[in-house]
Amino acid sequence: MTDLPAAVRWQLWIVAFGFFMQSLDTTIVNTALPSMAASLGESPLHMHSVIVSYVLTVAVMLPASGWLADRVGVRNIFFTAIVLFTLGSLLCAHASTLNELIMARVVQGIGGAMMVPVGRLTVMKIVPREQYMAAMTFVTLPGQIGPLLGPALGGILVEYASWHWIFLINLPVGIIGAIATLWLMPNYTMQTRRFDVPGFLLLAFGMAALTIALDGQKGLGISSLALGLLVSAGALAIMLYLWYARRNDNALFKLGLFKTRTFSIGLLGSFCGRVGSGMLPFMTPVFLQIGLGFSPFHAGLMMIPMVLGSMGMKRIVVQVVNRFGYRYVLVASTLGLALISLLFMATALLGWYYLLPVVLIIQGMVNSVRFSSMNTLTLKDLPDDMASSGNSLLSMVMQLSMSIGVTVAGMLLGMYGHHQIAPDSPVVHSVFLYTYLSMAVIIALPALVFTRVPKDTTKNVVIARRKRSQ
Repeated sequence: MTDLPAAVRWQLWIVAFGFFMQSLDTTIVNTALPSMAASLGESPLHMHSVIVSYVLTVAVMLPASGWLADRVGVRNIFFTAIVLFTLGSLLCAHASTLNELIMARVVQGIGGAMMVPVGRLTVMKIVPREQYMAAMTFVTLPGQIGPLLGPALGGILVEYASWHWIFLINLPVGIIGAIATLWLMPNYTMQTRRFDVPGFLLLAFGMAALTIALDGQKGLGISSLALGLLVSAGALAIMLYLWYARRNDNALFKLGLFKTRTFSIGLLGSFCGRVGSGMLPFMTPVFLQIGLGFSPFHAGLMMIPMVLGSMGMKRIVVQVVNRFGYRYVLVASTLGLALISLLFMATALLGWYYLLPVVLIIQGMVNSVRFSSMNTLTLKDLPDDMASSGNSLLSMVMQLSMSIGVTVAGMLLGMYGHHQIAPDSPVVHSVFLYTYLSMAVIIALPALVFTRVPKDTTKNVVIARRKRSQ
């Protein structure tokens, strides 16, 4: 057991609050979209652009976050991220038209794009690498509370105040976080080369095209032809970047990153693993409401056990990985998550509703171990001069794979339900049965990648809890 200096603990708390702000905003906005539409005089069908504008901005800005942190310093960039996110929140609250709201969400998205990856990079800078896993489980814990509070808090604010308050509540947290960042956080910098403008443009276009195709097609009315063109253009841009970066010393993401075996395996495993995991938060409430007839409020409450299970597991995830090793933990948790998703579906269809919270707690626990292990495996062995670019690349992969997961889940539902699924349909249970069986296969497949994880050579150090004065 190793304790950390008080200053480092405060720095970890600052990063944790940044994670909390970002995760809370991601979930709280969805609840308020109908109220926003009525207030702004818009059709609810047009409000999806409020979500897409934020997600798209994050996707475009992510490739530059690591270079900026190295060049300007992690403190300065993290401070700027909090300020922009807070300013964007204020502008959102004062928006009087849909276009003004979209522009404000773009400002918020620029801050959000830097907040989480630079926060993760900050943790790599301020703690020894053997304590990285323990530190990351600490800072991501408040981020688990955001999805828990978001839907309920958004509903309360919209019902008893107005939708403007879902953005205004960010202001005090942002102001305190910005002051604390300037006061307590060191400004680590590294020598950087000239900014890779061509590489950034290729990656930004690729991320933008794929994000619009994956997130925008649900609400922007994109035709099948346009969707195919966007996916092709995005994939082509990323392939062109790989060709461009092959012999370019100034490339934004050097291909030398992939010489670190744990990074290569972790990045591929993270991409495949998050496609499967990204289906569950989307599919679970849909299944509960359409498949089982739960009310939206009841379905929202059923998500709480999953978050609680994830939060509870954070305390012991380091000991679990130290005991069994990254390879066995990742293989077991990946196969376990596939089995638990089938168990959830079977328990629900059999009508054993009283067991659903227990199954969801276990699902949250397994997911927590899996995410923590994937993130730290990917970054833990990178040399310091490649840490920022590797971290930014991981953030890009996370962004894309979660969007792909939601899109694939929607495609499976549409394919098995022939686009006519309804709560009173006689085949609704069969549709969800086939969908969950397909999801379980997709969730389990990354286990093949994780069997390639090399044997652990070091142990993760547990961060001791601060002793209370007697």
